[in-house]
Amino acid sequence: MISNFGSLCSGIEAASYVFSQLGVQALWFSEIAEFPSKFLSLKYPNVPNVGDMMEIPSKIENGEIIAPDMICGGTPCQAFSFAGWKNGLNDDRGQLTLKFIDILNKSDEVRKKNSQKETIFLWENVEGVLSDKTNAFGCFLAGLAGLDNPISARKWTNGGILHGKTRNIAWRILDSKYFGVPQQRKRIYVMGGGTDFYPEKILFEQCEIFDDPYKPKIASLFDNPSDSVPLTKIINGHHFEVFRSYSDCVYTAYGTKWNGNAASFNGSLFVAQNGRVRRLSPLECERLMGFSDNYTLIDKCSMTQRYQAIGNSWAVPVIVWIFNRILQYKDLSEVSLEDVLHINVENCQLFLLSDFTHIVGGGKYINASTRIKSYSITSMLDIVDEKADDKLYLSPLACHGILRRKKERNVKINQRLSELLQICANSLNEG
Repeated sequence: MISNFGSLCSGIEAASYVFSQLGVQALWFSEIAEFPSKFLSLKYPNVPNVGDMMEIPSKIENGEIIAPDMICGGTPCQAFSFAGWKNGLNDDRGQLTLKFIDILNKSDEVRKKNSQKETIFLWENVEGVLSDKTNAFGCFLAGLAGLDNPISARKWTNGGILHGKTRNIAWRILDSKYFGVPQQRKRIYVMGGGTDFYPEKILFEQCEIFDDPYKPKIASLFDNPSDSVPLTKIINGHHFEVFRSYSDCVYTAYGTKWNGNAASFNGSLFVAQNGRVRRLSPLECERLMGFSDNYTLIDKCSMTQRYQAIGNSWAVPVIVWIFNRILQYKDLSEVSLEDVLHINVENCQLFLLSDFTHIVGGGKYINASTRIKSYSITSMLDIVDEKADDKLYLSPLACHGILRRKKERNVKINQRLSELLQICANSLNEG
């Protein structure tokens, strides 16, 4: 079904990292940022980087690059509007989203001439696109589905299906902490293809309702109950301590802005090693994303560049799950929608799914929750780096600053983190 793909907004290529192990060939990348472009040229020297994605439709039309079986990418969606689709946009972010649709349309046009099936696509983004006040997501769906007007919903659900005029589309928010990496990273995955392709088979499962494995274990964002998962471990004589069993989302500015957000108070992006608090190392961030150790370590790169590239990427085990299901498409069971409530939109069917949507008469449910049936749970203690750089440890001044901001803002802080920060901050007075 899939033998090759093209990549948009490629970054450090989580798609290639996964697909290359499954025997699927990358035909081209599209990346303009300096560090990721250098990274791609070193890691994947045989795959051309065609640069600016705005030029891709003409390159496909002219035969300069191949119209692939699949296109992967994650363009900013917030600035996209239906009016912009009709009249053009000044906002660069919105233009990229429009261009994503344009690229798919041109690829399908060329593939149709060659008697090939329409291109399948996978689009990833932050979950916030569903709550954008300009209804960017409804406009995006309409553009993908070939509809004449934007789709409106009182509230976009975390999962859904649209059988459109030109494409069938499904979307689902998935959280990487259920996929074997201890990072809470909720992302929306939108998949689609021609009208004879049913992406709901890939993104959703039919099963019985099952409990969230984190609910009985996690008391709050700030403290674990005494009977919870262990938060300390001795590794090769070193005492490691974490403040939550899983981290908050690894973000692109972690290398420069690590001490002013919620993660600096709940401790989820800190590690204590032998009683000293430090930031996560780039290697630990790679592990949180599911990459192999030092995947982003190339010649003459900075920690900040690595943090940014990692934070911009995709969670590898989520992509593994999706891509394996793409390759198994023909063997996957159909998702029964016959008795599921839907909305008619321009003679097309739109299904808005709850976390577990009951299949009437079937005795089962469509799982549209952020967790999969075959979930896998790991701990922050599984990803610690024994040889983290000394520069990652918080200075007494930095510890004092976090405690000061906590007091000024009157926010709650992880109790154990507060204790360790205070011990470190006290050395200012002792000095």
